[in-house]
Amino acid sequence: MQELDELAGLYERVDSLPSKDLDKLPHGTIQLDASGKILNFNRYESELSNLSASEVIGKNFFREVAPCANVQEFFGRFQAGVKAKQLFVKFRYHFAFKQNPRNVLVTLFYSARSDSVWVFVQPM
Repeated sequence: MQELDELAGLYERVDSLPSKDLDKLPHGTIQLDASGKILNFNRYESELSNLSASEVIGKNFFREVAPCANVQEFFGRFQAGVKAKQLFVKFRYHFAFKQNPRNVLVTLFYSARSDSVWVFVQPM
């Protein structure tokens, strides 16, 4: 349990990082509001997805950007975490994008500080 608390503390600090520092993170980083609208989208994720931040910020992640994630395994976990205002889960996922399908490790983390969910995407 201590390890989980330490990781949660680390992830909570992501809220205070400016965009230029989010771009330095060694994995994809996406911040979503409670409805799934994209608030932040870092450079690493832009390179993985072939989508620029300016193309996706303000769009709904699950309906407009990654509809392949609009399934119970991903969106369902997101919704449950938003409702409970508590979420810290890791799972393997396959993004079935036409241009760049990939297997990844996804971490979903609810931040009470910003009332948002951070999605961390690490290629496998």
